[in-house]
Amino acid sequence: MGRRVKRLAVLGSTGSIGTQTLDVVRAFPDELKVVALAGGRNHGLLRQQVAEFRPRYVHSGNGALPNDDAVKQVDSLEALATSPDVDLVVVATVGAAGLKPTIAALRAGKPVALANKEVIVMAGDHVMAASKQSGAPILPVDSEPSAVWQCLAGEGAERGSIGRLLITASGGAFRDRNWDSLSNVTPEEALRHPTWRMGRKITIDSATLANKAFEVVEAHYLFGIPYEKIDVVIHRQSMIHSMVEFTDGSVKAQIGAPDMRLPIQFALFHPERRTNPGLPRWDAATTGSLTFEKMDPGRYPCFNLILEYSKRGGTWPAAVSGADEAAVDLFLDRKLPFTAIPEVIKTTLAAHTPVQSPTIDDSIRAASWAHDRAISSGVGRSRR
Repeated sequence: MGRRVKRLAVLGSTGSIGTQTLDVVRAFPDELKVVALAGGRNHGLLRQQVAEFRPRYVHSGNGALPNDDAVKQVDSLEALATSPDVDLVVVATVGAAGLKPTIAALRAGKPVALANKEVIVMAGDHVMAASKQSGAPILPVDSEPSAVWQCLAGEGAERGSIGRLLITASGGAFRDRNWDSLSNVTPEEALRHPTWRMGRKITIDSATLANKAFEVVEAHYLFGIPYEKIDVVIHRQSMIHSMVEFTDGSVKAQIGAPDMRLPIQFALFHPERRTNPGLPRWDAATTGSLTFEKMDPGRYPCFNLILEYSKRGGTWPAAVSGADEAAVDLFLDRKLPFTAIPEVIKTTLAAHTPVQSPTIDDSIRAASWAHDRAISSGVGRSRR
């Protein structure tokens, strides 16, 4: 008897994670079926995806797609995420846009393959509660939480045996430069990641290590681990994606090539694994040395800043997420020096009035307010 086809909704299909998800789908045409696509501003690519995958539903953001009686255009991401025709929702959007469809999918009992770490950062309590109440799992797609998830497989539900999590970081494009030397770097330089091929926003977050602060928050919620038991270590080769140290001193590491299609495929087929000849294999004999270094906070001022405010809870994490997103956009648009990114985040947060027990809408409003505030405070800081 053949395997049942798994029907996917891919939110953020035109971005880096979305396009790599579709690469995995192409490798398994008899097991994975795209029934819903949602793209951003790249309407040309979305049209190509619709033509290739023939989904039943599509959400095209600000641009209309050609009329096609076989494809229904849907007004909201939540409607796509809760469709009865969908078995698994891939959330590959950037920032706050992924929060409501993630919550909606989980409440509807749909498993969520989550690549958008800001969803957890903004409203971790609500996201985890929605998963617990419906029983729908959150399947991490980011390489680091996927690595922790894989290391914990077979260890049972008891978390008391975990001594600490070791989250690895490549160090980003400027890992060999001092912070003070980066005032004139260009977006093109910052986007030259040494080991990963990723979207623009996360690549800049990797250069500032903002992404690693967000991953610490994400791991705290996903795995129920106290912050003091989560460490970050610089690992230049990006082959070990994270590690778990247990109370007896044993350490498990998840190793693989730096290719996002590996954790994507793991999430799509969990709890099973599939052979995919199109994915790279790790060769221990030719890899060479694997090295680890302590993170130097002086090179990454965004890391401690973001983590400090995120730990406060309430709407602070949502405001942090919105401010960071805006500051990165300003830098990519050449309206802000790279070294002013943490300044804009800090200035924005200094003006934030938090809600201590926020609703989902409170968190979304906080992120939106912080984004707008950061834009206004950063516009005046022209590049030197």
